[in-house]
Amino acid sequence: MPKIEHLYADQFGAFIGKHSERLQLTVKSEIVAQVPLMHLQTVTIASLGVSLSADAIAACCERGIPIFLMDETGAVYASLYSSGLIGTVLTRRAQLAAYHDERGLALARAISAGKIRNQAAALRYWAGNRQDAHPEIAAILIDAADRLLLSADRAAALPAERLDDAREPLMGLEGAAAAQYWGAAALLIPAEYGWIGRVGRGALDPINSLLNYGYGILYAEVERAIVLAGLDPYGGFLHADRPGKPSLVLDLIEEFRQIAVDRAVIGLAARRYRVEQTPDGKLSAETRRDFAKRIVEGLNTPLRTSDGRIALRHLIQRQARELAAFLRGDRDAYAPFESPIR
Repeated sequence: MPKIEHLYADQFGAFIGKHSERLQLTVKSEIVAQVPLMHLQTVTIASLGVSLSADAIAACCERGIPIFLMDETGAVYASLYSSGLIGTVLTRRAQLAAYHDERGLALARAISAGKIRNQAAALRYWAGNRQDAHPEIAAILIDAADRLLLSADRAAALPAERLDDAREPLMGLEGAAAAQYWGAAALLIPAEYGWIGRVGRGALDPINSLLNYGYGILYAEVERAIVLAGLDPYGGFLHADRPGKPSLVLDLIEEFRQIAVDRAVIGLAARRYRVEQTPDGKLSAETRRDFAKRIVEGLNTPLRTSDGRIALRHLIQRQARELAAFLRGDRDAYAPFESPIR
């Protein structure tokens, strides 16, 4: 039996309790899952009507296991951590100070350029899969990827003296790059899905609904990595500060959207994945459960790196630590995550 490290509760009426040294998930008195606490890394509650015992909460907090609460669209509306995980001060002091010096500006440039390069890598990945069967589509994808790489170079070298001066131009480059990226990706989405272009919150079409739900799962993973690295999820650089907006999570997630979610969704669409929706247009519980399993499997899949094969989940954690090291002055530069093409 495979080792469970991430517990998902997504059924109305489910209950999570502590039994000995494990968490037990039950639905209507039937045991659905039992996870040893020594293996557990996260708990995600993805439905209303799920109960969680105080003993389970205490056990998670004692072991540094975060608990995420996510709605049916994939939005994480609450996170529960042990207070000990957010007790590191030196890294946070450096993070806040970096906003006002060259480190913050360098990070914004790097994150923006990294996102656009990873969009180009995704297009090249899809092109490679279609080179023989659909060479005309592959050529369009490669051309779009080449144009994205030019945009990434412009983002990396954007002239500015302060972070506040660079943010709007960088967002403009990102917006134009996203239009090219999704415009090219549209060639890969079968007509029956009714793709109308990228829509975030409130989307009701199948592909955008899958993307948004997948990003919610990725969001929780990135937030966990940031907290474990001693950083403040709300102190970002590329995304502006707003009350209740975890801008650093939104910064770092940009580097991983394509490989963690976009590739999975486009791949499923190409295979005519059946997306069940409720009468109000939201993903059905069965579709959410199946799709979440696929995204989690992707996060656990090892990728080829210069240091060997490493699971994407661990690469996210490593990237957060690299970010923290740069902010503290332990690194001379911050290199964004580069998504492998194959």
